[in-house]
Amino acid sequence: MDAEGAAGHRDVAWPAALADIGAIRFGRLCYRFEETIRFYRDLVGLPLHETFEASYGERGAIFGLPGPGLTFELVKSDRPVVGDVLQQICLYFPDSRAQAAAMKGLRSAGIEPVKSHPYWEANGAVTYLDPEGHGVVFAPFIYGSQ
Repeated sequence: MDAEGAAGHRDVAWPAALADIGAIRFGRLCYRFEETIRFYRDLVGLPLHETFEASYGERGAIFGLPGPGLTFELVKSDRPVVGDVLQQICLYFPDSRAQAAAMKGLRSAGIEPVKSHPYWEANGAVTYLDPEGHGVVFAPFIYGSQ
């Protein structure tokens, strides 16, 4: 990895004021809601923990990520969402074999990767687009572990 790559990761102390955070959730609006759920559940393989209807006026789906402290939520939008390949979720794997296994569902469905950002290309990562046009990166390394 180059100086700007994962090898450039440096340990940063977690701020004391945030030491008691018990979990992190990140969310994304999506217009093509059902298709996007199927993409992440059936092709990427993220476990779908639950869906909700009319929760404070919202409809959504919550996916689990490794460990109970990290979740990814899709929230239904009433209007189209402008996706971008650089609005990414990056899934880091310990090696290229694990990376290839994780991409199997996408390949089996005939979904082709898109051109990755030069950083990802230089480091062996592969990028796909979800139904909204957001990037899903499969990296064959774990950031900061090199």
